[in-house]
Amino acid sequence: MRGAGGRAEALEADLRDPAAPAAIFDAAEQRLGAVDILINNASGWIQDSFTPRPADRFGRPLRAVTAETWSRQFAVDAMAPALLIGELARRHLARGATWGRIVGLTSGGDLGFPGEVSYGAAKAAQADYTLSAAAELADVGITANVVHPPVTDTGWITDEVRRFVAASGTHFHVAAPSDVAKTIVFLTSDDAALLTGNVITLR
Repeated sequence: MRGAGGRAEALEADLRDPAAPAAIFDAAEQRLGAVDILINNASGWIQDSFTPRPADRFGRPLRAVTAETWSRQFAVDAMAPALLIGELARRHLARGATWGRIVGLTSGGDLGFPGEVSYGAAKAAQADYTLSAAAELADVGITANVVHPPVTDTGWITDEVRRFVAASGTHFHVAAPSDVAKTIVFLTSDDAALLTGNVITLR
């Protein structure tokens, strides 16, 4: 966006804090003006399982599901997105705005998310919040969609993960973050005005 003449600002926040969403919006409005677009892309990823082995197939450590693993994951991946959506909607309505975009990111699977059960459940909750927003906020000009990216190389991809993707019948690519960003940019554009209430799976 900077290349197109836009501005970017960094802000550190703890999304486990219920006060963080309002503070984020306050800071964004002070620095950049009214917020019309919300991308829920943060994650408190932690790997837990009902039957934890020492490590998963990629060598990443597993732990048992506990109140701590559940609360950490749901605070960042479910509560924070819900509060951020609510904050966007409240401010949008208060200023009488007529255009807005919400995009959430999920990693959900058809059979839950074995080996990362709290992560998968929290992402499923976020997707449900986003689809509810699509229905509730359509009449005030806000679209809301969920993107399910392919395996994306954000620094954790190993050769074993690449072999897993190559052998998979459901994973077609290891994507770069910029590849996923192109879809998000489209969903936040005027050209995507008729796209709302969807979970869009990228492969």
